[in-house]
Amino acid sequence: MSHSRSKSVVLWTLVTIALVTLSAPTIVVLGASFTGGNIITFPPDGLSLRWYARISQASDLRNAFLRTLQVATVCTIVAIPVGTLAGIALAKYAVRFEKAIQIYLLLPFTIPLIGSGIGLMLVFGKAGFLGQLWPVGIACCVINLPFMIWAVTASATGLDPDLELAAANCGAPPLQVFFSVTLPAVMPGVITGSLLMFILALNEFLVSLLLVDARIVTLPVLIYNSIRSIITPDLAAISVVFIACSAVAIYLLDRLVGLDIFLKSK
Repeated sequence: MSHSRSKSVVLWTLVTIALVTLSAPTIVVLGASFTGGNIITFPPDGLSLRWYARISQASDLRNAFLRTLQVATVCTIVAIPVGTLAGIALAKYAVRFEKAIQIYLLLPFTIPLIGSGIGLMLVFGKAGFLGQLWPVGIACCVINLPFMIWAVTASATGLDPDLELAAANCGAPPLQVFFSVTLPAVMPGVITGSLLMFILALNEFLVSLLLVDARIVTLPVLIYNSIRSIITPDLAAISVVFIACSAVAIYLLDRLVGLDIFLKSK
């Protein structure tokens, strides 16, 4: 009994340390965003919403945030059809060179992001597309697409092929089978991957830094340019906005798919 109790104490101590370590940065940023002073401090120097009011009235921050939303939207719109079809194909069919494709999907995680960013910058620069927002969304999609494919593949693996055969035997053409049977079955993976792609593109910094110019900076790039001179509490308030966006995405994931299903798919 004593041995079991000591094991439990050690386990919960390690869990507590892990939780505190993971949540400490968020708590510090959240507290610093409500400070009444002019510099970032934790604990906050009084409580005030002045920095949230300031970022809501700053046109440069608002425009940069809207541009970031555009980039994330383009990334998600491109990733949905590409990632869905690729995920279904890898899960259902005997694709030639499947192992090579799986290894290829790991390249974004093995090649340094700066290398991928420079390569994409050269490609879009050669095509004359630099200085626009949509190439940034495409670049974010290229780098993060494995997340979309893996999410859809996890859902497609559990699809019963007899359902598609039954629909085909009832006279449904292939396109109708896809939209009536296959797509609804993999929809949890599509939703999960879409939300992941949106959040990853929303927070993408390095690719945005390489592909945008001073006229169309995204919010992560604007924050980076700001902290090079001085770190003010309004940057903490912006960080809280990003945290809130991630929290909304997790809430939507739980409501639309269910976190238990998402975690099982991983």
